[in-house]
Amino acid sequence: MTTPVPSLGEPQPDGDLIEAWRDGDEAAAAALVRRHAAPLARFLTAAGAGEDVDDLVQETFLRAFRRIETFKGVSSFRTWLMTIGSNLLKDAWRRRARRPVVALEDREIVDQASDPQGEAVAEDLATRLGACVRTLPRLQRDVFLLRAQQGMPYEEIAGALGTTPGAARVHYHHAIKRLKALLKD
Repeated sequence: MTTPVPSLGEPQPDGDLIEAWRDGDEAAAAALVRRHAAPLARFLTAAGAGEDVDDLVQETFLRAFRRIETFKGVSSFRTWLMTIGSNLLKDAWRRRARRPVVALEDREIVDQASDPQGEAVAEDLATRLGACVRTLPRLQRDVFLLRAQQGMPYEEIAGALGTTPGAARVHYHHAIKRLKALLKD
């Protein structure tokens, strides 16, 4: 039995677009994005995404398309996207909660130009840290730099380095431990 082709004024159902995407039709994926990006962005904004909304929408679609074979059609495609987006937002909040944030008003700000000793100490520490980072084993060094310098989450680090998020956490922990020991000397 063949599926009737929608007339020009009728939008193609999500299920048909999903099947077309599964068969390699990139225009079908683009149609799904056009149809669902704005409602997803509104949902994430209302849920508190703030300035991260564009990144969250993009990551939601990336995850959905990477895992399109897991979509069983029990709920609507839009509901499935909202669930993925909501989970990504929760993950972002968890990452932020683990990073202490200190407001500039609460810190004593020292003008580096008026504190030559402070500037020299900071320069020396940066030089020593750079030298210590270069002594780390490759995987520890790469995980440390991607996490500490680039702020990447462990899931992205794992994907970039071909490992698991758990292994990335362990490598980061060992890198921090080793750097502390090296800098103490």
